[in-house]
Amino acid sequence: MTFDFALPSAFGLTFLLFIGLGFFIRASTKDRIETATYITDLDDVALLEKVQNHFTTRAYRVAQVEPDLGRMSLQGMVKASVFLAVFLGLLAGIGFFCLALVLTIAFPNWGYAPYGLLLATPIAPWFYWKGATRPETVTIQLDAGENELSTLDALSEDEASSKLLVSAHRDELFALEAQTALKRIEAE
Repeated sequence: MTFDFALPSAFGLTFLLFIGLGFFIRASTKDRIETATYITDLDDVALLEKVQNHFTTRAYRVAQVEPDLGRMSLQGMVKASVFLAVFLGLLAGIGFFCLALVLTIAFPNWGYAPYGLLLATPIAPWFYWKGATRPETVTIQLDAGENELSTLDALSEDEASSKLLVSAHRDELFALEAQTALKRIEAE
């Protein structure tokens, strides 16, 4: 008697695909907060106004100001992406279909009952929608260090520079860099 390895390997690979899909859906709601350090030749007041105006246009509102620390916190509501919700629903549907197909082949006496798993497809977009829609805080802090020119080759020695620490979602940091003239200092 010979043993056919095709069915167990297909089931094993499909099961691994399904586990990976579950981790992918769970990771879609992960909070991706980063802290970046920027430097510019603007004075502190103009710099804070420019950054605050940028985040205000992106639906953030000032939540807390700590002038003695040079820190400002802004809050906004992060909305879930309709495209990503539909995409995750499509991936979940494909994953459930593949699992149902393998189960139908493995257990032919079950008939088409495994295709009932497709009814669980809406769980993925619902899970993403609930987890991705949340309040988010952006923290802006001026660093007291003036003239930290050893880290920058772009500024001449007679220019005063302001150093700014921004803690926000990484997509917000990319948007800030694209729309303002801030130079990011890479961590050493």
